[in-house]
Amino acid sequence: MSAHPPPPGSGPGGAAWADRFVGESEEMAAARERAVRLPGPPPVEPSVGATLAVLASSVGARAVVSIGSGGGLSGLWLLRGMRADGVLTALDGDPEQLRAARAAFSGAGVPPGRTRLIFGTPAEVLPRLSSGAYDMVVCAGPPREYAAQLDGVLDLVRVGGTVALHGLLAGGRIADRTVRDPQTVAWREIARAIREDEGLVSAVLPIGDGLLVATRSG
Repeated sequence: MSAHPPPPGSGPGGAAWADRFVGESEEMAAARERAVRLPGPPPVEPSVGATLAVLASSVGARAVVSIGSGGGLSGLWLLRGMRADGVLTALDGDPEQLRAARAAFSGAGVPPGRTRLIFGTPAEVLPRLSSGAYDMVVCAGPPREYAAQLDGVLDLVRVGGTVALHGLLAGGRIADRTVRDPQTVAWREIARAIREDEGLVSAVLPIGDGLLVATRSG
């Protein structure tokens, strides 16, 4: 793997060092260049991507769902941590994001059988996926797109599997109780529901824009 420096704007100090520590392959750097030109949330930072890879590896992930394709960058990290025979299912309601994801996987030489790209919203697609059949679910899109389907998101994960949701600490808005925009309110509702779910063990990792992770314990 040939490493590249972290993307501009990573910030000084520990966060920038964490991004430099893992770096990105040439294929990941190309995927990032495509993804930053698209509307929607910015692509994941290298430190977040590497954490997703570690989480996928820790559960021996063979079946993973990504809600929001992130231009394929987060998918490349997930595939790095998944088993060699694992399949990544990525869904997105933005056809440009899906095209970018397809280009990212093709550019990295990912075999076609290892990815499944589905066009549609969480409300449209999640009911078609099998309950308890996935080792990991990653939510990388705007929280309002899946907040109403959170029960369905959590229902996809097997016991011992992990859910990872990126973006809740963006801009520090979630901690400011005077901020009531729809996205921040959605994050608060999601975080509260996961924290209060007795079947989940959860934590917030202050990397990138914040990674809320939870493992299904029963």
